[in-house]
Amino acid sequence: MRVFVTGATGFIGSAIVRELIEVGHQVLGLARSDAAAASLVAAGAQVHRGSLDDLDSLRSAAAASDGVIHLAFIHDFFADYEGAVNTDLHAVQAIGAALEGSGKPFVITSGTLMLTFFLPQGRLGTEKDVADAGLVAPRVVAENTALALSRRGVRSSIVRLSPSVHDTKRGGFTQTMVAIAREKDVSGYVGDGSNRWPAVHQLDAARLFRLALEKAPAGSVLHGVAEEGVPTRTIAEAIGRHLNLPVVSIAPEDAGKHFSWLGPFSSRDNPTSSALTRELLGWQPVHPTLLQDLEEGNYF
Repeated sequence: MRVFVTGATGFIGSAIVRELIEVGHQVLGLARSDAAAASLVAAGAQVHRGSLDDLDSLRSAAAASDGVIHLAFIHDFFADYEGAVNTDLHAVQAIGAALEGSGKPFVITSGTLMLTFFLPQGRLGTEKDVADAGLVAPRVVAENTALALSRRGVRSSIVRLSPSVHDTKRGGFTQTMVAIAREKDVSGYVGDGSNRWPAVHQLDAARLFRLALEKAPAGSVLHGVAEEGVPTRTIAEAIGRHLNLPVVSIAPEDAGKHFSWLGPFSSRDNPTSSALTRELLGWQPVHPTLLQDLEEGNYF
């Protein structure tokens, strides 16, 4: 299968490219820069020059491929989060239009934290939880747009990723907590730190995207979750131990000041199941847990 991948040179995308090529797929990767193009060539992929806001380029690459995995998201999106979400939505719409009626797979990336915008606090999120179409929340509209494509001849599916996609050197929100601890000279968590973030290893996530591309039924919602929820206090304690810093509770009203852009997410309780994903695709995470990767010490 010839697969068009956006975000192909990112932390998760680069692992997906390797996963696809290793099992015999051909990859056409979106590249904005010469460095990204060179990285794709070195990985054995073909290069498609363009960007997320070049909709004609996205449409042409999608139309010329047997399937699409959409991972790209504007990296500095916290400066203009609404703008980044709208850019993502327009990209999903453009690619979906190019695939309409083809029956080709289109795998879209979202996040489990989105569930906290419409589920009761602390309730275990499942793949059956889909937001009302009228809800305005980050990436909800893009999710619903992707699901609607399944009724227009596209084998669309959604992978909601954990906030901490990790290996021994990088870890999503956890990596940010390490940087903040260094800056503040304390390793913090909000309140009693009992709120949980799900986690998944980079390589387990890459395999899930490949399986979704190959066999997820149209309209599938999938969860990239190996651990249902790691308490943020437990994460903070591991960070404090490795950096030899005190571990402290941050009052909820001070979370924004202490955690900066991470503040709005720092107290969210996001326990999430992947039981239905595992049953549907036969996906079984096998790589180390978040805390096992933290204990390697390479984050520090």
